[in-house]
Amino acid sequence: MQLFARLKQQLFRWHSDGTESIRLGQRRVFIVPSHGGLLFSAMLIVMLLGAINYDLALGHALVFLLAGIGMTGMVHTFRNLHGLIISPGRAEPVFAGENAYFQISLGNERKTPRLALEFEASPEFPLTVAVDALASRKIAIPVPARKRGWLALPRIRLRTRYPLGLFTAWSYLQPEMRALIYPQALLSPLPPADKPADGNEYHGDTGQEDFAGFRERQPADSLRHIAWKVDARHGGSGPLFIKQFAGGADAELSLDWQLTDPGLPVETRISLLCGWVLKAHADGLRYELELLGTSIAAGS
Repeated sequence: MQLFARLKQQLFRWHSDGTESIRLGQRRVFIVPSHGGLLFSAMLIVMLLGAINYDLALGHALVFLLAGIGMTGMVHTFRNLHGLIISPGRAEPVFAGENAYFQISLGNERKTPRLALEFEASPEFPLTVAVDALASRKIAIPVPARKRGWLALPRIRLRTRYPLGLFTAWSYLQPEMRALIYPQALLSPLPPADKPADGNEYHGDTGQEDFAGFRERQPADSLRHIAWKVDARHGGSGPLFIKQFAGGADAELSLDWQLTDPGLPVETRISLLCGWVLKAHADGLRYELELLGTSIAAGS
């Protein structure tokens, strides 16, 4: 088993530190007959036996013609992967229970397009793409984010059956990429504000009287604050923007681990804190965060 593991590592490793681009060469691309290719081969054998038995010259010609087409298809299937340039990108943070998307760039220096490229990092989300001739494109490979923390990109299987489907060319990719997975938010009412910010008397204002401008939307921002008119002016092609407001006396919340029910599971208590942070941020409130052994000063 150890010998097999070492051999597998040598065959499928990234051959770099995992952050550089690679070009798929002959040692990284493997090819085997597909189920259709095996059936096609069996059919040719039966046809050849029939042509030999009945001494059919046209039968021999047809068998060798089909065999030549199959061998040509094998070469094109291999070439569809050979020379493809793959560059790792980045992955945006998401919440647990969502899908993390790992960006990868594909480069094609050939004068012909590369079609029907199948990427699979998770069996639930296969992805099929194409790269135009002398072009490059970015793709986002989805991976389920089932728990909080750092999610490393699993090994990607890249394969193609183009053009005839008689052969499957494949390669394994393992770039060093990871995504930050936030805790799954559990929405609940905020704890009461215990003090006003900046020494002002607190009257329940949330600091949203005066319009102060726009900023680019973050994953934790509420959909209620999106500037849809600005997005419409850009035709929906750019990033979403959030309206910012200023003025009033903002309440300063203390989001403390001790305020959560100690009888709940640890992950549930973390989800409650995450929901409080998102709610406070969406409402424009200043808040501080108190965790076990960690204190984050009040901000917004």
